Amino acid sequence: MGRSRYKISEESNTYFTTMSAMNWLPLFSVGKLAEIILNSLQFMHNNKRIILHAYVIMETHIHTVSTSKEFADEIRNFKSYTARQIVDYLAINGPVTLLDQLKFYKKKHKTNQKYQVWQEGYHPKAILSENVLKQKIEYVHYNPVRRGFVDKPEHWRYSSARNYLGVEGIVSIEPIL
Repeated sequence: MGRSRYKISEESNTYFTTMSAMNWLPLFSVGKLAEIILNSLQFMHNNKRIILHAYVIMETHIHTVSTSKEFADEIRNFKSYTARQIVDYLAINGPVTLLDQLKFYKKKHKTNQKYQVWQEGYHPKAILSENVLKQKIEYVHYNPVRRGFVDKPEHWRYSSARNYLGVEGIVSIEPIL
C-alpha cells in the first residue's frame, strides 16, 4: 500500500481514494494519458475488480469512490498497469519533458524501475455512513468547480457527475445515491 497513515478497514469495502502523479506533475492534462486512466477504470469496473461509484480525473491527480473486497490489491494493480502504459506512451509520443521529470522525481529506494508515475499510497478513507458517502461523492464531483475549470460539475468531461444526472458518462459507474 505504500507509506501512509491511512489504512484499509475491515468494516467497509467502499473507499474514497486520492492517487496523485509524482511531484504533482500535470500528466492528465495530456488527453491520451487521461484516456489510459479512463480505460483502466472502465476495465476494472467491467470485470468486477472494483465497483466504481464516482470518479474525477484532474490534471495532477484522480479521486474515486469505489468498492472491492480486494481493494488494496486492485488499486496496486491499477497503479502498476497505468504507470507502465503512461511510461510507454511518453517514451514513444512524448512530451519527453514529462518522462524526464518522472525519472528525476523517482524515489531513490525505487531501484527496480527507471521512472515513477504515482506518488506512494492512495489515501483510502473508509466510507462507513451514507452521510460520508454523499459528502465524498460531492467532493469528487465539485473538484473541477473548486479549481475554477468549470461552472457546473457535469461540465467536466473526466468525471462521473453526468452519470448522477442520468446522462451517460465516459466511464460506466454504479451510482449509489
